[in-house]
Amino acid sequence: MNGDEQLLRGRPGPLPWQTYAALVGGPLDGLLLDIHGWRTEEVDDGVALSTELTRWPGGRALYDPRPGEPRALGPGVSCRLYYSGDAP
Repeated sequence: MNGDEQLLRGRPGPLPWQTYAALVGGPLDGLLLDIHGWRTEEVDDGVALSTELTRWPGGRALYDPRPGEPRALGPGVSCRLYYSGDAP
């Protein structure tokens, strides 16, 4: 077993009844954000996620949807949020 497998071992995967946004680019690229129960307006506003991986440790990575990009309804990955920068 290599280091990557050890890191991921025991971590839960996406739950089939939850709704997620895929994070694209930036320090959190490839992660899923649980948006189950969020209103459409909340997703449209984008998110500022706390992380130590930004230009400012302890800052926020900013992710926004692309205008006009289609969304899937129901559980699973319903949309993508794209990295738009960092904030302290």
